Amino acid sequence: MNPQFKKGVLELCVLSMVLKKDYYGYELVEEISKVVDISEGTLYPILRRLTDEKYFETYLRESNEGPSRKYYKITKVGRDFQKDQLKQWNEFNQDINKLITKG
Repeated sequence: MNPQFKKGVLELCVLSMVLKKDYYGYELVEEISKVVDISEGTLYPILRRLTDEKYFETYLRESNEGPSRKYYKITKVGRDFQKDQLKQWNEFNQDINKLITKG
């Protein structure tokens, strides 16, 4: 998949996943990697930016498998942003499908 295309879609994927439950970074990489090839080096800048923009809050949780993990929790602002991004994605997807099938 084209890296630029993938990068834009990943933000919506991350927002949508964290909307359903809190995740720590590597857990997100594992889940997204089941569908799209992604590395930690791609994901962590997205998480940092979404946190800086107040779409996510973070907290630490103890782990039985090593050091504490930083979890990401979506904020009210993040929920609204995800909803808007999903709406834009659906509209874009419909328009592209019309264009492709028009041939």
